Amino acid sequence: MSTYLTILGFNSAIPTINSSPTSQFLEMEERHFLIDCGEGTQVQMRKAKVRFSKINHIFISHLHGDHCFGLPGLVASFRLLGRKTPLNIYGPKGIKKMLETIFEITETYKGFEVIYHELEGKESVKIYEDKRVEVYTIPLSHRVYCNGYLFKEKPKERHLNMKEISKYKEIEICDFQNLRLGKDFVLEDGSVIENQLLTTDPRDSVSYAFCSDTKYKEDIIPIIEKVDVLYHESTFLHNLKEMADYTGHSTALEAATIAKKAQVGKLILGHFSNRYSDLSVMTAEARQIFPNSFLPKALETVKIG
Repeated sequence: MSTYLTILGFNSAIPTINSSPTSQFLEMEERHFLIDCGEGTQVQMRKAKVRFSKINHIFISHLHGDHCFGLPGLVASFRLLGRKTPLNIYGPKGIKKMLETIFEITETYKGFEVIYHELEGKESVKIYEDKRVEVYTIPLSHRVYCNGYLFKEKPKERHLNMKEISKYKEIEICDFQNLRLGKDFVLEDGSVIENQLLTTDPRDSVSYAFCSDTKYKEDIIPIIEKVDVLYHESTFLHNLKEMADYTGHSTALEAATIAKKAQVGKLILGHFSNRYSDLSVMTAEARQIFPNSFLPKALETVKIG
């Protein structure tokens, strides 16, 4: 089963006629994750035909408005759409106070449980895990506390080669799981059939790293090393590096440098300053360092792996 990333919004600061603030929808192993929720996110979700009811986990990088101002409206819409299942929200300490204050003042009745997972650590930690997927924080360096997120499929089980298995009457259905896990099979006479003769290789597990607002930060490289796709903010071109440092952002060249050093498969740039009307200058700069750099497209769905 493939992993898909839908870019809902990618610009910085304020919404424009043609672009929306940061938000992404990730489908991985039949899990549906929303990453950041800038103003207008639920409108973009409707345009992308995202099914609201499937989102049970929302990951917010930091509490600047262009990354979270769409969240109160989205949670309120969930209630109007009849949601009953719990909603998990991951984000910086303070996100619960922000949302619950808005809901209290506006007398918004949610009608379902919101489970807050408030973050304040400065090291990468696992914050979500099930049988198929793991999610880790990526500590970033911005003007306020900020995390990126690493989404990883767990290693796949091997596929059974039933044509080969059928040659051995001693192999029963109860043995199949051990074969999927890569174990050899021992016959009654003690001879061993190697697992690779009875199974085939699974599809490679894929990974996606979302690096929101941050200065150039090399210590994230071990966390995101060799991910299939990296989204990394690139608010400015490198001739404005001083401004990037001052405002807690990266340049396109710096994003590409991180991608190259981390040996990622593909780099998606984003969070561009509104001073740039022609965004091709971003890829032109990034590709000097990392040729497999790309611009996002609103409502575009990217296959990962």
